[in-house]
Amino acid sequence: MLVPVVLSGGAGTRLWPLSRELYPKQLLPLVGAHTMLQETVLRLTGLAASAPVVVCNEAHRFLVAEQLRSIDRSARAIVLEPAGRNTAPAIALAAHAALAADEGDSLLLVLPADHVIADVAAFQSAVQNAAGAARDGALVTFGVVPGAAETGFGYIRRGQIMGSAYRIAEFVEKPDPDRAAQFLASGEYYWNSGMFLFRARRYLEELERFAPDIASVCRASFASATRDLDFTRIDIGAFSACRSESIDYAVMEKTADAVVVPLDAGWSDVGSWASLHAACERDAHGNTLRGDVIVEDTQGSYVYSESRLVAALGLRDYVVVETKDAVLVVPKSRVQDVKRLVARLKADGRYEHSLHREVFRPWGSYDSIDNGERFQVKRLVVRPGGVLSLQMHHHRAEHWVVVSGTARITRADETFLLEENQSTYIPIGVRHRIENPGRIALHIIEVQSGSYLGEDDIVRLEDRYGRQDPQPRT
Repeated sequence: MLVPVVLSGGAGTRLWPLSRELYPKQLLPLVGAHTMLQETVLRLTGLAASAPVVVCNEAHRFLVAEQLRSIDRSARAIVLEPAGRNTAPAIALAAHAALAADEGDSLLLVLPADHVIADVAAFQSAVQNAAGAARDGALVTFGVVPGAAETGFGYIRRGQIMGSAYRIAEFVEKPDPDRAAQFLASGEYYWNSGMFLFRARRYLEELERFAPDIASVCRASFASATRDLDFTRIDIGAFSACRSESIDYAVMEKTADAVVVPLDAGWSDVGSWASLHAACERDAHGNTLRGDVIVEDTQGSYVYSESRLVAALGLRDYVVVETKDAVLVVPKSRVQDVKRLVARLKADGRYEHSLHREVFRPWGSYDSIDNGERFQVKRLVVRPGGVLSLQMHHHRAEHWVVVSGTARITRADETFLLEENQSTYIPIGVRHRIENPGRIALHIIEVQSGSYLGEDDIVRLEDRYGRQDPQPRT
């Protein structure tokens, strides 16, 4: 059986400020109407494949589940990594999950969730071409037919032909421009795509041979995993001992059974603003304009607006990205350095490196629309059936006004409904909860007031979603 494995654990810091640690690029609709995670799953339609195994960061679990649900897809398993340890351990956990659900030896199609593939038919054809070699025990990687002398990718040099695949003669690190030009001219080199196809047991065998410490930790971690709603929760105590390693270094560069299948399908890893611009449609001046944008005398630029008018004049090869709480302006020649800005935000203790102003939760989202000394105003959106935790606060009171929809409110020992234009008050120290019993989204304006307004001033008494939070401030 062909089991897709979707790796959805990256942070995508080079696409800041759209991509952030707690809402990374794979969860965003960067190229089309669907998010990159959704596009990855949808391009499997037509292949004789099972539901995917998704490996993701624990913090993203409800976002991943909701994005699958919204395209009417389910997962064979959603495996939660308690800590990022790169691709070799992530794929090992997925292999154990696939084998646990299928007594046979599943054929794993490993796909990062943050890639763009323009020609889905060509992608599926390459998968079918690779399946025979994988069933025979080969570990297949897909090599992208290069369209330019790129220096930002690793390369694979092909060796002896084996049907529709080639033995791998050599893995090459990211080259300088001269070597990249030589690789392109030779016709013997492919970009390393990070996509793979192999039998689950064969991968685990080779991991045991070349990285036995990783194999051992992953085996023990999966054996002690627990089931939490629709998720497979890996024990952090066992998994934290695993070292971080890519599948290339751990297995593919060492095994004698590695082969490469060419892929010419309009592939991009969307690893920077420049590569995203190249993957998007452009106007006659080479510009990609998203949102409320006006430009004059501007060429070769990517300009994005999330929440207000952005006007640009006289730009050449620039990236301008506006979100509700940050604006990025950078020449395309410097986009690889955006991660330095993110590192500085993190070092300065600013929230913008990890969170957007609008924060998504299992029940919906909240947007901090104003704040000042001893007050904060939020807009809450609670999806139908959504339930906030039963909680209380030591340092703040809350005023709620229903803008649209119907809210079921728990306040101390009473439960009551609030309709549109009605309001209520939650004093400090009183337990409370909001539920949406209706069929449309519930919109509430929340005004917090008090001596401390941080999210860690929450004492959760009950939570439908099994969330664990920092110790409250008391």
